[in-house]
Amino acid sequence: MRFMMLMIPKGYENAKPGVMPDAKAVTAMMKYNESLEKAGVLLALDGLHPPSMGARVMFSGGKAKVTDGPFAEAKEVLGGYWMIQVKSKEEAIEWPSRCPASDNEVIVFALGPSLTPVQLLVRSHFLQAPASSTGRRNTI
Repeated sequence: MRFMMLMIPKGYENAKPGVMPDAKAVTAMMKYNESLEKAGVLLALDGLHPPSMGARVMFSGGKAKVTDGPFAEAKEVLGGYWMIQVKSKEEAIEWPSRCPASDNEVIVFALGPSLTPVQLLVRSHFLQAPASSTGRRNTI
């Protein structure tokens, strides 16, 4: 099963562009990331720049509105993520409990099944297919 682990660092919503954690925290996190890789569970990971370097795209009435960061209304923001593949939800929860997250928070979400490009193409074809003579849409 695949899971997404999201790091919610306290105070990151107000961080200035280019801010970095202290060197000890970075070293501890690198060791943790290496342990995920050595265990063979790590699929992907990345850190995120603070919201002051981002943008929010919101939709209303089908029109996009772009707001540059920081976002005054944000109470929590993402600081990074890991995508892991493990055997159970319990195992997925064990991994962030080992994370050197200090006073921060890690949220764990199960991910849906992966689809290959061919599966995506087939699904989109059937979703766009006209209804059959019975009036029912063809589905997979």
